[in-house]
Formats: sequence, structure tokens, C-alpha cells
Amino acid sequence: MWLFVAFLLVPLIEIALFIQIGGAIGLGLTLLIVVITAVIGTYLVRAQGIHALGQVKSSFNQLQDPSEALAHGAMILFSGALLLTPGFFTDAVGFALLVPGVRVAVFNWARTKIKVSTFASHPPPQHQSGTIDGTYTDVTKDQTESDQPSGWTKH
Repeated sequence: MWLFVAFLLVPLIEIALFIQIGGAIGLGLTLLIVVITAVIGTYLVRAQGIHALGQVKSSFNQLQDPSEALAHGAMILFSGALLLTPGFFTDAVGFALLVPGVRVAVFNWARTKIKVSTFASHPPPQHQSGTIDGTYTDVTKDQTESDQPSGWTKH
């Protein structure tokens, strides 16, 4: 239900802001601001996304819980989508998600709402050499038997 409300309210908020801001500063400047925020947002998302990817790799390499680094990466990706969406409200939320302190606060809030039952990382398996004991049975047919017709065909 909350997703339906968001899909309903966000466009209404954006339309209201476009009307108010466009009426105050004019159409040209309003469109220029929308384009500039998209360009700046793309640059910031790229830079922070590369940093977040490095944190995820580091977490995996050190066999640590990667959930916070993954959550930061997801929030950066979401902020990029918001910043590329034309509008002032979506830009404000997108830029807010690019602030590390805001992402930490969102992650801590989400952690209280989500229950993780277990997380385990295992070291890579060690290759071992050795002997495997077993028995076998030869199932190949005798050569003389395979030369005989099957009985399903006529000569």
C-alpha cells in the first residue's frame, strides 16, 4: 500500500514544485537547474559507487559481513536513479542519499526493521590429494555378442 501512495504522491509533489519554482524563477532557469543537478548527480554517484564497490570487495576479501557496504551501494544506486529523474523533490532525496551520514542513519533504521538470522563466511576449500577406494564392474559387451543382430530386424 505504501508503494502505491509513493507512486501517487511523488509525481504530485514534483508537479507542485515545478509550478511554484518555475513561476518564481522562470521556465529556462528551472530546466537548467534540472539538467545541472542530473549532471552533478551522475558524477557524484559514479565516484561514490566506485568507492562503495571497493568497500564491498574489501569486506569479501577480509571475510567480514558485507551487508552495510552492500546497503550503501544500493542506496547510491537508488540516489542515481532519483537524480536522473527530473524533479526537485527526487533530486533532494537523491542528494541526501549521497551524504554518508544519511546513508548510515537509513541503514541503522533499516537494521531495526530487518532481522538477519545468520551470516557465515567460510574459508575457501583446501585441495587435498589422496586415494579413493572403490570397486568397479566392467559393463562393456563382448565383441562377439555385439556382431549378432538384435532380433528386431530381418535379414
